[in-house]
Amino acid sequence: MRLTPTEEEIRSRYNPDLLKKSIEGREERQHEFDDFVTRLKEYSKSDKPIWVVVKEEEERRKKAVLGAAKVQQKEADARREEMRREAGLESR
Repeated sequence: MRLTPTEEEIRSRYNPDLLKKSIEGREERQHEFDDFVTRLKEYSKSDKPIWVVVKEEEERRKKAVLGAAKVQQKEADARREEMRREAGLESR
């Protein structure tokens, strides 16, 4: 019969720096895993294969990011143009 060490036994043998990094990143990794499982549950509700749903979701996210970037660029352009107008009025 094989005995497998518990997670605590394995961690007790870690290098102190590695142990510190492991403990610091634990909550973030757990959050990422929870998000991943939640997304998988959402994807599985569709009649389509998961990989198709994932691809569609990635494309939706890309479009949203691009749309947000365009809006930010338009706002920056508008601010820049307004500053130019104000600078032109003040120099007169």
